Amino acid sequence: MSGTSGRVLLPGGWVEGRLEFEENRIARFVPDRAPGRYVVPGFIDLHVHGGAGGDAMAGEAAARTAARFHAAHGTTRMLLATVTAPEEDLVRALDGIHAVMQDPGEGEARVMGVHLEGPFISPDKLGAQPPYARDPDPEEVRRLMAHASIQVLTLAPERPEALDFIRFLRARGVRPQIGHTVTTAAEAKAALEAGAKSFTHLYNAMSALHHRDPGAVGAAFAYATWAEIIADGLHVDPVAVRAAMRAVPNLYVVTDAVAAAGMPEGAYQLGRYTVHKRENGVFLEDGTLAGSALTMDRALQNLVDWGLDLAEAVRRVSTLPARYMGWADLGVLREGAQADVVVLDSSLQVVEVWSGGKRIFARA
Repeated sequence: MSGTSGRVLLPGGWVEGRLEFEENRIARFVPDRAPGRYVVPGFIDLHVHGGAGGDAMAGEAAARTAARFHAAHGTTRMLLATVTAPEEDLVRALDGIHAVMQDPGEGEARVMGVHLEGPFISPDKLGAQPPYARDPDPEEVRRLMAHASIQVLTLAPERPEALDFIRFLRARGVRPQIGHTVTTAAEAKAALEAGAKSFTHLYNAMSALHHRDPGAVGAAFAYATWAEIIADGLHVDPVAVRAAMRAVPNLYVVTDAVAAAGMPEGAYQLGRYTVHKRENGVFLEDGTLAGSALTMDRALQNLVDWGLDLAEAVRRVSTLPARYMGWADLGVLREGAQADVVVLDSSLQVVEVWSGGKRIFARA
């Protein structure tokens, strides 16, 4: 029987002992003296474009590269994200992602589906998205759904027929998110009422909060239950992260990592764009932020550095994203749950990663 031990984060709090796995599930917890390591639920990243040189838009091999890279940093489940692109590029990306979903490889985080970031966004808030924004098109989405499971879709609610499009997505099990938008607060509120579920990388590439023009950020603070945020300290100042945690009850962390994550400084692909890694950031030629080089273990460490209790930080990188997606047997360590587990040392460095009861990473 496989398993691991340490200070285990059970639903009721930290308890020293051993988790034992049978097949892909947690079979039991056995209390025991096991100091020195933290055992927490596997991290869940709902917005990741790539890593270790692999860009999800480039097809199956690149998607697998990204899944292996992020597994070594504690991510056990992920949604691979696309960028705004012509339909033929999206089809190629979705075919590659579907292949990884159907046949997970050794040492890979499990890819649970697609986060379609665009193309139904504002041309005035592209951020680092390539210039292929277009109006909501249910027929295009129907065609794309034939290639891979679209779980999340980022859109701008001010675009034509956006509210009907949101209702169309919800009826098909897709979670619409507000992002890359110049929306007013009123338009964003209407989108939430129509069924939009979350905000994509809160603060970034959206209409900002002003006290007489609240924009997307103001609507999120006033009305949202869920929002994702990039916790690298570069996209959003830590004070603004803490402010968002007070305003949005279920603020969860994503990396928005691109191919440059885990790589030396230099040029990398993001869809049809070339982006440049410099120090800890990734940028377009004009200096616009272009995704991140963040990993989920670094995000967890950042949250703790910014004053969060470790258990609360774990909730933001694991439990809340699982709850958002409706994955009841992930993001929690209890009998019967999926045996997705990360073991951290006393400095919060990843020691082991387990996915479905199999150890997919161990630090040498």
